[in-house]
Amino acid sequence: MTHDFPRMPVMSLPELSLELHRLRDDLFRAETLASPLINAVQPQHRRSARNLVHYVAARQHDLRPLQASLASYGLSSLGRMEAIVLPWIETVIETVNALAEGRGRHPIWGPLDTGEHLLMRNRDDVLGTVHGSDARSTRIMVTMPSEAADEPGLVERMGAAGMDIARINCAHDSEIEWARMVASVRGLPGGVRVAMDLGGPKLRTGPLAEGPRVVRVRPERDDRGEVVVRARVRLVDEAAAAPGEGEPVVVPVRGLEGLELREGDRLKLRDARGRKRELVIERVAAEEVEASFDRTVYFETGAELVAGVHGRLVVGELPEVRQHLFVRAGDEVRLQRDMSPQPATQTGPHRIGCSLEAAFADVRPGHRVLFDDGKIAGRVRTATHDEIVVDVERAGVEGVKLRAEKGINLPDTTLRIPALTEADRSHLPFVAANADTVNLSFVRSPDDVADLIRELEALGQHDIGITLKIETGPAFEALPQMLLEAMRWGEVGVMIARGDLAVELGFERLAEVQEEILWVCEAAHVPVIWATQVLDTLARTGLPSRAEVTDAAMGRRAEAVMLNKGPFIVEAIEALESILDRMGGHVEKKRSLLRPLASFDLRTPDL
Repeated sequence: MTHDFPRMPVMSLPELSLELHRLRDDLFRAETLASPLINAVQPQHRRSARNLVHYVAARQHDLRPLQASLASYGLSSLGRMEAIVLPWIETVIETVNALAEGRGRHPIWGPLDTGEHLLMRNRDDVLGTVHGSDARSTRIMVTMPSEAADEPGLVERMGAAGMDIARINCAHDSEIEWARMVASVRGLPGGVRVAMDLGGPKLRTGPLAEGPRVVRVRPERDDRGEVVVRARVRLVDEAAAAPGEGEPVVVPVRGLEGLELREGDRLKLRDARGRKRELVIERVAAEEVEASFDRTVYFETGAELVAGVHGRLVVGELPEVRQHLFVRAGDEVRLQRDMSPQPATQTGPHRIGCSLEAAFADVRPGHRVLFDDGKIAGRVRTATHDEIVVDVERAGVEGVKLRAEKGINLPDTTLRIPALTEADRSHLPFVAANADTVNLSFVRSPDDVADLIRELEALGQHDIGITLKIETGPAFEALPQMLLEAMRWGEVGVMIARGDLAVELGFERLAEVQEEILWVCEAAHVPVIWATQVLDTLARTGLPSRAEVTDAAMGRRAEAVMLNKGPFIVEAIEALESILDRMGGHVEKKRSLLRPLASFDLRTPDL
């Protein structure tokens, strides 16, 4: 039989005992140094805080030589010690000593599953119960779409499909819509939980100048360019129209009520390009007519459709064509403090606003800048009070469209801003009164956690849970300290915001980082939510990719999995319910080699 361990010399039993004692002594020293932090947490979290300190201290060692030697004697490889570190190591020491002295084994700690029980208790406290299959222990969190405010039937279908937690994002809609969503969720059977995300500081691109108000409609052609299906539009009275929606496309018009059009009549116009076009009336109904044509037409607000002797129609207000900058490698992007709409440009230099003023004070030359989930990457050349000049190093193969309201990431920059914005503070009274859990966005330090706790204490809301959204490199590195700070509160959870983490830390590190977060949270007995782009293609298109099905299955190792919104969200919930159900007997947390973790260190100047 082979093992997955690297080839290392096997220690003798006395050598093993000595190394294990040294390791245990380090845990005791770490506990003594961290005693002020441990004593500050709530009593129900004290054992968990102590275990977290022990775990971080143990992971400063390269445990692989110990693992290899222990495995060679048929003993524990330490690969399952997260939830109960010191008792596990003490039991292994006792077993090694017993073997070395030739006496029988007898456990000194009893069963080593108390840590797992603490994690299960905290999972139930933070995430509630499962509302689907009894074989599934992983909860399903679902982001509420805006439509949920006015469609209680949609919320009912989501609940029936297996939703355990409804997530409301405070970055969208308002308290009026949130209240309707909460009411619908509270009406579901079984006590579905409500989690509300605070928006946090938003680092996004600013607005671009309005584009033309044009709608393009074209016929369907075969490979030779011959028309096989004529293009069609519905010309609808402007007062009753929803421009651009439906099939055929809706074009709002004025003057329809004064015309007596019949099937077969023809409408003539010059479209937005000045091309002469002719439409044939196919159907006449109240407040609308349907017309067809065999050449592409660009309908433009204000264009006239002449109906011969009958008169004319005027195209009403159409939606603007969304504008973009077309950015290529080698281009220059100038981020502006001024958030006025900037003109769309196809060649550099490009100018666009930056929504977070703190960036102009904190960014430095050489810092990386990423746009739109990393699709565009560059480095700061110069930074002033009003402008950051970025040299673009990567922008797809032939360029990338950069639009307004797209995310900006500054992975090398320490932004000196709190996680809680003024908008977040204004929303907290509603969140604390209506939600079971508040999700803290952009958290990066224990001070951010303490800030939220102070706000909740001032509101007198001690029953709401706190979930820390790990979205940045600093948040990942400060996770143990932030957990210890959060344990001064009651219910505590962690969300792995994998999309932002991948952009911040590099996609190649995402798998490693999410593993380390799972380990540390298991050591702290804190439940984890596996989030971002889970079954995203299925929710948006109705058909999943093979890769995302596998990804969803691996979410079984967390205590909850989050789905985002989409037109096929009910189908996505049903699919995730089935995947988690089937994986229940196959996956449970992790079993891995324990090399040193350089990411986490509890040592501070105060300890």
